[in-house]
Amino acid sequence: MSSVTDFLLNRASEPRLEAPAPDAAILDRAFTCAARAPDHALLRPWRYLVIEGEGLDALGEVLAVGYSDLRGKTDEKKLDIIRNKAHRSPMIIVGIASPKPHPKVPEVEQILSAGASMSYLGLALQDAGYGVMWRTGELVYNRLVLEGLGLEQGESIIGFLYTGTVSSNKPAVPRPELSEFVARWPA
Repeated sequence: MSSVTDFLLNRASEPRLEAPAPDAAILDRAFTCAARAPDHALLRPWRYLVIEGEGLDALGEVLAVGYSDLRGKTDEKKLDIIRNKAHRSPMIIVGIASPKPHPKVPEVEQILSAGASMSYLGLALQDAGYGVMWRTGELVYNRLVLEGLGLEQGESIIGFLYTGTVSSNKPAVPRPELSEFVARWPA
């Protein structure tokens, strides 16, 4: 098989990230790769927000507001922990599913396309030598977080793609046996 297969077999999520983050040229190339995701009817049902620098502080505040909305009154120490989640890497790319009404392309197909686009983005950034970690969690579904990030009605966050330079390698993650998730049909 090709070098692409070898690359995929060695792909890993990297939780320990530091500066520098990808520059504009690398980001443009990675987003160009993201736009190559399967996309029935060429609807482009995705969009992205790139957050870095002071934007990470603003994101931390949005996350704290969302957390308070979910949990009610929360102590400042816990809110600081939530705010600091926005500083796990020097750049966070918010992947947004933005489905469009279409008679032949159901919303679920469009959300899957957005997920594929986000995967391609992450793979392109890793190929350029950066680490990535796709994170979600309960706050990606909170209405105040969605509003704070400017999402429109019908849009949803498919994930936060943390990216930067890998600061330390993590241990390899065990992978499942193929028999655990692949079967022949009919049996």
